[in-house]
Amino acid sequence: MFKIYKNLKARDWLLIALIVGITVLQVFLTMQLTDQISAIVGAIQSVSAKVPGATVGDIWREGGIMLAYAVGTALCQAASGISASKVSSDLSATLRSKVYAKVESFSIAEVNKFSTASLITRTTNDIQQVHMANIMVLRMLIYAPIMAIWAICKINASSGELTAATVVAVVVLVVCIIAIMLAVMPKFRLMQKLTDRLNGVTRENLTGIRVVRAYNAENYQQEKFEKANTDFTATQLFTGRIMALMSPIMMLVMNGLTLAIYWIGASLMNAGEIDYQTIVSFMTLASQVIMAFLMMLMMFILLPRASVAAKRINEVLDTPLSIADPETEKPTTEVGTVEFRDVSFRYPDADADVFEHISFRAEKGQTIAFIGSTGSGKSTLINLVPRFYDATEGEVLVDGVNVRDLKQSTLRGKIGYVPQKGVLFTGTVEENIAFGGKATREEAIEAAKIAEADGFINEMENGYDSPISQGGKNVSGGQKQRLSIARAVAQKPEIMIFDDSFSALDYKTDKKVRENLKEHLSGVTNLIVAQRIGTIMDADKIIVLDRGKAVGEGTHEQLLHSCPVYREIALSQLSKEELGL
Repeated sequence: MFKIYKNLKARDWLLIALIVGITVLQVFLTMQLTDQISAIVGAIQSVSAKVPGATVGDIWREGGIMLAYAVGTALCQAASGISASKVSSDLSATLRSKVYAKVESFSIAEVNKFSTASLITRTTNDIQQVHMANIMVLRMLIYAPIMAIWAICKINASSGELTAATVVAVVVLVVCIIAIMLAVMPKFRLMQKLTDRLNGVTRENLTGIRVVRAYNAENYQQEKFEKANTDFTATQLFTGRIMALMSPIMMLVMNGLTLAIYWIGASLMNAGEIDYQTIVSFMTLASQVIMAFLMMLMMFILLPRASVAAKRINEVLDTPLSIADPETEKPTTEVGTVEFRDVSFRYPDADADVFEHISFRAEKGQTIAFIGSTGSGKSTLINLVPRFYDATEGEVLVDGVNVRDLKQSTLRGKIGYVPQKGVLFTGTVEENIAFGGKATREEAIEAAKIAEADGFINEMENGYDSPISQGGKNVSGGQKQRLSIARAVAQKPEIMIFDDSFSALDYKTDKKVRENLKEHLSGVTNLIVAQRIGTIMDADKIIVLDRGKAVGEGTHEQLLHSCPVYREIALSQLSKEELGL
């Protein structure tokens, strides 16, 4: 938990120092208030007993001083609370920014390691848990020890017998709270994992809502949610019921101590060893001691869940990046070239390579296509170019330099990437095409025309200012793909990567888009993964993958006669006459 505090800024440490100072002043005023209670009781007794010189004015004077101490204590408490909230809010904002930035720097491997649902929970719920705990730490964990030590010192000077009664009450309270803490700590650790699972089930259901409805699987998904929800609720109920014991235990101890003090105090008064003023003062001090210990013990109850949350946050922040920038970036020696040298790749913790010993070279302006059966490693292969993963063996070179020797921003600035599944973001059409503000409106319109998206965009109510909903839910699959292609074109890249990016387009639009790309981006190197032969027939080189191996390489005409796997794929889509066989 306290490892999180290394993220505090200098001004936050100054505020913490201020909180400590204010807290000491607050305890001092509280102690003075306790003494003043004794003084005002004495004044009242003097007036009631008609002691010479005692007047009602003495009561008003002592009462005014007491009120001043009470107001001072309240102001200190308010200032401490405001400062603690400021420190905690700043720390939470810093943690959210750092976790978000760290997740942004993760490779796909790290994202898969944590899962998307867990990363969302760690960025939101976990940081909220830490935020609430920090407020209590800065208020209670500083105030309680100072108050307890100060009050114990004053109590010990008042009466040994009454001090013994207070010690017994504190021990009983500590034992009960420790028992409660041991019962709930494991459940607090479990709570965050159950939150992950609940978020995961909810997210999965919402993102796959069309499939759920298409298969009438609402009840099936509801059962999955109910299972996760029931487990989470049962854990919450258990911790809530155990924590509910705190209040009756506290009241029992407090009332028991009050009874003991009056009983013992009455005996001491009868023996003439103590007066009523001392008993009243002691009662107030004993309450302060009990409350101070209760605050500290409450912190030990609440800290376990916050500690679990803090540990999960630190896991994200401390995770080493599998893909990192080099200390010194090598200058490129070529333009628009991509080369694989005996490249093999295996996913983390996998038993076998996805593909192995792949070698090819793409020159500037060439189009290299990849085709093969599902699971042959096509998409994984081209994901090595922008360094979404690093090759297990061999080298991947862009512009004559190993991608490991280029900064990720430099490398990806050369690449226009169109994913297999078109991904759009909340905003306008123009904002999605000029993603990151890297293109003017005119350039965005030009890119949309190349991607054959200009037509349907102009038919939308507000044209390029029309809103796109989250995930692009308000456009069709083909429109989404064309907008994704336009976005890549607008970046003016040296290399374009199309990961089966024409699959949702009809043959006519597919052909037109490729013709536009060839006409307007003649000097751009294209890497295309496709399932349709018609999409890649005109490629300068086609690489055929089968079970992770390159089983053919050449032009369409060459592969029809030299590669049985390619010929089989081609004949499954087109007739012999269409293929010219």
